[in-house]
Amino acid sequence: MTTAWIHRIETLLPEFSFSQEEAMAKMQEWARDDRERRLVRAVYRNSGIETRHSILGRSAWYGEDAFFSGTSGNGASSPGTAARNDRFAAGSRDLSVRVARNALSGGPAGFLPSDVTHVVTASCTGFYNPGPDFFIVRELGIPDSVQRYHLGFMGCYAALPALRMAAQFCAADPSAVVLVVCLELCTLHMQLTGAEDNLLANSLFSDGAAAAVVSAREPVPGASAYRIDAFRSALVPAGEHDMAWSVGDHGFDIALSTYVPKIIGGNIRELVAPALASAGISVAEIDTWAVHPGGKAIVDQVQRTLDLAPAQVAASREVLRRCGNMSSPTILFVLDEVLRGGAKTRERVLAVAFGPGLAVEAVVLTLSRPA
Repeated sequence: MTTAWIHRIETLLPEFSFSQEEAMAKMQEWARDDRERRLVRAVYRNSGIETRHSILGRSAWYGEDAFFSGTSGNGASSPGTAARNDRFAAGSRDLSVRVARNALSGGPAGFLPSDVTHVVTASCTGFYNPGPDFFIVRELGIPDSVQRYHLGFMGCYAALPALRMAAQFCAADPSAVVLVVCLELCTLHMQLTGAEDNLLANSLFSDGAAAAVVSAREPVPGASAYRIDAFRSALVPAGEHDMAWSVGDHGFDIALSTYVPKIIGGNIRELVAPALASAGISVAEIDTWAVHPGGKAIVDQVQRTLDLAPAQVAASREVLRRCGNMSSPTILFVLDEVLRGGAKTRERVLAVAFGPGLAVEAVVLTLSRPA
């Protein structure tokens, strides 16, 4: 059986960043009453997030022509879906091309645009066509015969099906080189209804992009790489209505219940067991858990349920702290953090991500670093 490797991961954040304290102050300014202000304070200060990034610069939040604007106690204006999607089209093109260029800049992994045979993109925060995949191919000089695929509207777990697709391409053609790009501009869809699930979403989501290069080639000497060992998909029907994502007249509407962490915690052991069994290993043999940090409570529940040491989920907490939840790119940020942060030459990693449904995706990886 052909073995696929993740040879390189690159991450990219928009230039504009804001602290969680600053975001909390703005949300409280727009709150309709004292109850809503108290909820905002509690949610933001317990988020585990210090900094987030947005494609919308400071002028989008402050001033007479702000994208979101309002007066104290009256909420804020709610741009229409078309206006939000226009911002997505403009911002996603630049970010996706830049992160793809970084991933294909040669270096230790040795991959160039001319090597790429497949491009797989994933996003759930906007739509336009020709999309990011087209501009990545054109602006990087990737051969126009490249196969292009897009995974749309899957949510936070989409990077793992994209990696599975890449591994399947490599199994079908051992000479394949697959570029995976995940990009989300979640802050475009901030909702200011005062509903508790909107308050929670507003405190978590942020913007970012990540790219990975997957191939069956053996890693070059001196380069770190993830060997892909096994994938597993699962559904938790009990969470069908606790995490959902739909297109509304004023952006995309998210349902994000506070029960999601409890549902995940109550099912996580049974959900990951088949993936581990197919790789021939147990929970105890996993060195690092790359848990999608959909929120602090999710990481808490996974750590508590599986009795993990703090160091085993440290990468997830670090990405949440400095980036927030960027939806689909986030798990690649966590894997990049794991890759850069460890000292072991060989490390067993399980990456797991969650999305609407409640859908769960997991992949067992073996990380090899140079001695």
